[in-house]
Amino acid sequence: MKVLHIITGLGVGGAEQQLRLLLRHLTPRCDVVTLTDPGPVADGLTADGVRVVHLGMTGNRDLSALPRLTRLIRAGGYDLVHTHLYRACLYGRLAARLAGVRAVVATEHSLGDTLMEGRRLTPGVRALYLAGERLGSTTVAVSATVAGRLRRWGVPPSRIEIVPNGIDLERFRFDPVARHRTRRRLGLPDGAYVVGGIGRLTPGKRFDVLVRALALLPEDCWLLLVGGGPEEHVLRRVAHEAGVADRVLLTGERPCVPDGSPGPDLPSLTSAMDVLASPSPEEAFGLAVVEGLASGLPVRYASCPALEDLPPHTAPGARRVPGGVAEFAAALAGAREAGPGPRTAPEAARHYCVGRSAARLMDVYAGVLTHPLSPVPEGVTAV
Repeated sequence: MKVLHIITGLGVGGAEQQLRLLLRHLTPRCDVVTLTDPGPVADGLTADGVRVVHLGMTGNRDLSALPRLTRLIRAGGYDLVHTHLYRACLYGRLAARLAGVRAVVATEHSLGDTLMEGRRLTPGVRALYLAGERLGSTTVAVSATVAGRLRRWGVPPSRIEIVPNGIDLERFRFDPVARHRTRRRLGLPDGAYVVGGIGRLTPGKRFDVLVRALALLPEDCWLLLVGGGPEEHVLRRVAHEAGVADRVLLTGERPCVPDGSPGPDLPSLTSAMDVLASPSPEEAFGLAVVEGLASGLPVRYASCPALEDLPPHTAPGARRVPGGVAEFAAALAGAREAGPGPRTAPEAARHYCVGRSAARLMDVYAGVLTHPLSPVPEGVTAV
């Protein structure tokens, strides 16, 4: 089987890193096309031996990308096309059908109640999404919560499959040596209690809640934010205004798989933390929370479908925090007061091992190949 994955960009982000991790566990030969931004994840995929093509799309309305993508798919002789993220799903599904591919899968990574990939879910966005969805075989939801949102949008249940995000449990296993080394490298004082946050620094992640909560915690508490994004300067300003700038560390983008970047990778940074906090009120899965659990951390979160889809006993160290700054400050203080537990992954983290997700995705591939789409009518072409 030969599969082409099409994704909007390959900068460091959850969907992008999830694609790289999955490709390490899928058996078919896979190539990748990125419409824009061949960033660090593209370099990592190339290092893994995956062929990556940058389409050079200049914007959402660059219609010249469609015939280029169609020709590329046709020349590649792919059995199946798998698209990721909004723009790639729109262009990729159409190009695949025009190229004659009759097995087309799309993964919905980030559909929230009001936002998708940071864009407002206007009637126009929804209509365009549904028009593109009809061109595919199956839409993969990363959680039961996302599957429910797709059904409410009008996607037929028969066209939805759930394949949760996966994590590399072994890489996130708590490492006391990495903890000591990373905390020393970051300049953390001995005995510091480290609150961690992981994700893109965007308004929707609400990391400002953690910065302000830090001001309500004892002075030996620190905040370690792992990720890059447009809100970095805003968070630094909030930290100065709250009087905690000297206790807030921002690491920038960090890979979750080895790629030769300087500085500690994400698993080393989770080993350095004492608690993981996620104040984002709207998530499609909650990958950062699951990664924290895999490192044996207690977690405090506002939204995490990955946990909400499982029985509570599978993640005894996880607590949902309704509310804002004061509530998160109280929850983090309570986590500290409870003391450190064993740094072992609970059942919830093991449920989301990447091998299990890859096997489930292979079942989806087998299903859509067994029931191919109807051919595109003759005379319909993009080139």
